[in-house]
Amino acid sequence: MSNAPSPFVRAALDAAATLPSTGIAWLDAARAENLDAFAVTGLPEGRDEAWKYTPLRALSQRGFALADRAAAVAAIVDPALYALPGVDGGRVVFVDGAFRADLSSLDADGVEWTPLSGALSTHPEPLRFALANRYRRAAADAFAHLNAALSTDGLVLRISEGVALAKPLHIVHVSSGVQGDSAWHVRVLVEIGKYASAEIVEHFVSAGAAAQLGTLVSDVVAGEGARLGLVVVQDASVATTLVRRSHVRLDERAEVTLHALELGGALVRHEVSAELVGDGARFDSRGVFALSGRQHADTQLEIRHNARNTASDALWRGIADGRSRGVFRGAIVVSEGADGTDASLSNKNLLLSGQAEIDTKPELEIYADEVKAAHGATIGQLDERSLFYLRSRGIPLVQARSLLTLAFCRAVFESLPNEALREHLGELLVAHLPTSPAAE
Repeated sequence: MSNAPSPFVRAALDAAATLPSTGIAWLDAARAENLDAFAVTGLPEGRDEAWKYTPLRALSQRGFALADRAAAVAAIVDPALYALPGVDGGRVVFVDGAFRADLSSLDADGVEWTPLSGALSTHPEPLRFALANRYRRAAADAFAHLNAALSTDGLVLRISEGVALAKPLHIVHVSSGVQGDSAWHVRVLVEIGKYASAEIVEHFVSAGAAAQLGTLVSDVVAGEGARLGLVVVQDASVATTLVRRSHVRLDERAEVTLHALELGGALVRHEVSAELVGDGARFDSRGVFALSGRQHADTQLEIRHNARNTASDALWRGIADGRSRGVFRGAIVVSEGADGTDASLSNKNLLLSGQAEIDTKPELEIYADEVKAAHGATIGQLDERSLFYLRSRGIPLVQARSLLTLAFCRAVFESLPNEALREHLGELLVAHLPTSPAAE
């Protein structure tokens, strides 16, 4: 690695220099430490196993200035851009990383929420553990360091013990399209109280095609007996670079289910880690990425069973067309003493073009007895016999391909209880599929 910082690192350091002190000693110290770690390690390279299949050489030669907060607050955004069927509860909207009070409305009994900037200005001490958390000083954590050093806004959301929310909460991240070559960094903290239940939809959209970099770090804690449904809808513009890290902690008998749909972005990476620390906890995940052109999507899933009688079921699908590339790593770790674990992981992938590529890497580590665990991964193409059957019944080639591809992904969505949202996600997926048979 050269001693001279890359344009990407140099721009990040310049951006950090423009940020004023927060006036909170421990937070300023944490930001400085993370910035120093980022400056030393730079972006990860191909020899870093965690980033082996996601090269960042082109990104390292680009510089992103911090998105201008005043411009983000003034940007005109049509609410129709992020409207979702079946999602009509409270909503929190960020535009280019800045909280927009005029577009947000979250008024529900038992729900406490505040923008991160507001929480830090009034009661910063309860956030100290989360925000002063130290990452490894390694290139693999470069974007987490960058987020910790530069994020100035975000969300603190708490759902009180025993509260059952009837409607989903909607967290929206909008790229305005008016700030090209700019970067935004958001931090989200969510706490679900004991025996509470909720559904949270995280939504990424773009109002224009300007190139932006976004980083998001989320920490979710599900208390004892809590029930949480997480839905991620990523439909950013194809000029967007989006890097996210989500950590979910499950206490005793907590249950969390994740559904994820990745459609947009030029370069997208989502690191999902679930830590089952309470006996009887359960984490299920369902996800699909659908890529075309030269898109690149990387999903890193790690599930750690650290308690007894825990369970997880991971079912993920990948679709790649054109010259796109998809990456999936699914790891299950069963710690010593986590007897009674029941874990399974399945990753199946479709290549719709001879020039597309998907790399899949299932991993299984078991350090306990009395464990039931399984994993598997496949990469293939659409079944020619099924395609021929549909075409022989008069169905056009493009429609036949879409029907078979949607059927391939159906298992990802069928467990989503929100019927209107479930149907809409299927429609989004179909709309993203090739409209020409040229891929064959």
